Amino acid sequence: MTDVALMLEHSVEVPVSLSFAWRFRTDIATWNDPPARFTLDGPFVDGATGTTILPSQPPLKWHVRDVRIAEAFTIEMELEGAVLRAEWTFDEIGDDRTRMTQRLVLAGPNAASYREQVQSGFGPTLADGMKRIAMQMVAAAKA
Repeated sequence: MTDVALMLEHSVEVPVSLSFAWRFRTDIATWNDPPARFTLDGPFVDGATGTTILPSQPPLKWHVRDVRIAEAFTIEMELEGAVLRAEWTFDEIGDDRTRMTQRLVLAGPNAASYREQVQSGFGPTLADGMKRIAMQMVAAAKA
């Protein structure tokens, strides 16, 4: 990807099977990040459109891209002259152990103008957010 202005990445290891991790993370009903709410128009497939709803802000539209079942998917949000991509990968690392990685990539000719906003919004919370998703996944697997 050209014109990359920012890349952030974090991985977590989760004591669940790869198939469970994939099903959990691609089920929009499990996306729990208050005060944000998430919707998806149709199934979790390439080209599906989703929306993030935050209080006192206009809805943010995004698209599901590059779905490779039980391996990877990307959430892509178009900005003015830039794209923010959340690239998720899933790796089986043993019996009932999965490594999930989220890489945020801000790119495009106007990406530099969004760099500070994305860095301050996601940089400090990426690791904790990934740990929270892992804990939710583990709790769901035990339920």
